[in-house]
Amino acid sequence: MSTGKSKKILIIAGEASGDLHGANLVRELKHQDPSLAVFGVGSRRMSEAGVEMLADARDISVVGATEVLTHLGAIYRVYARLKGFIRTSRPDLLILIDFPDFNILVGKFAKKLGIPVLYYVSPQVWAWRKGRIKTIANLVKVMMVLFPFEVELYRKAGVDVRFVGHPLVDSVTSSFSCAEAKNFLGMDPARRTVALLPGSRTKEITSLLPDMLESARILLRRFPELQFVLPVAPTLERSFVKEFIDQSGIPVTLSDGRTYDVLRASDAAIVTSGTATLETGLMEVPMVIVYRISELSYAIGKMIIDVQHIGLVNIVAGRTIVPELIQDKATPEAIASAISDVLDDPERYAQMKSELGRIRTLLGASGASKKAAAVVHEVLGAAL
Repeated sequence: MSTGKSKKILIIAGEASGDLHGANLVRELKHQDPSLAVFGVGSRRMSEAGVEMLADARDISVVGATEVLTHLGAIYRVYARLKGFIRTSRPDLLILIDFPDFNILVGKFAKKLGIPVLYYVSPQVWAWRKGRIKTIANLVKVMMVLFPFEVELYRKAGVDVRFVGHPLVDSVTSSFSCAEAKNFLGMDPARRTVALLPGSRTKEITSLLPDMLESARILLRRFPELQFVLPVAPTLERSFVKEFIDQSGIPVTLSDGRTYDVLRASDAAIVTSGTATLETGLMEVPMVIVYRISELSYAIGKMIIDVQHIGLVNIVAGRTIVPELIQDKATPEAIASAISDVLDDPERYAQMKSELGRIRTLLGASGASKKAAAVVHEVLGAAL
């Protein structure tokens, strides 16, 4: 349904998961009101959903305090471009998706000009820098959260908070059987398969993919029948990822996206901490979670992060259901050992699959993007 006069929305996602959630939201928004004009920062999925891109998420997508310093020029250029767009085009609504350090800056500028700010996908304020809740409370008209336990945090801070559920509940699926997925990807249906999910940022690739590939070499010595597959995130160049694989000499099938088909084809996965752990969990693929940033960023993080787990799949479960290898513990030998443990032990493998099967229920009912779109239209209507 149209809100009357054509409206303009600016939407900002700084990484692959935000690009996915943003794309699903925009499709639903345009379905409900085809007259909407949507501009933004994101990647391929948002562009395909009909967003007119003002900048690519790759220009601002970095993780860790020290890593940000080396990308300040590119980040500032995108920030300046967005300020210019907001000043001259005056969008009717700004939608921020996670990515707090950059997004909060843009949000503050928009609010000064009287543009309402809606936040979709809360930063992990429950894990670190809890003081940001006050900043967000002063900034947003509405906060839409994906996890039930986030509601009370914002409610206590006086924020108009809406639990919409997790959009991955709807989107994480594959129409293929395991054998069909392997065939589709050009792999041998008879061989066991391990997926490599090294992340969506260039820094994650350079930091973690070489060790993932070395762990694959170790696994091949133990399980010669194994085959490996890697879905390239839309925020990355295929040639960039392929260079690492070519240098390693390990045979790895590359897929342009199609992460869920890759996971359907996989018996186990090595996954960089992030949204991909939830996606892998929803596909019920046993995994090991790995994570590494610079030593300085990690030292700073240890002082301010207050969680028992780093992997979202374990955070949602409230306990350790899959192993986590962080920083110095994320060695090729340790990664290979964690995968060997599940491939070698049918009982452990079945137990992990069963526990992962409960994740979908814990994430709430379906229809998150539709619910989120309804909130967006509500805020747009109130801004008339």
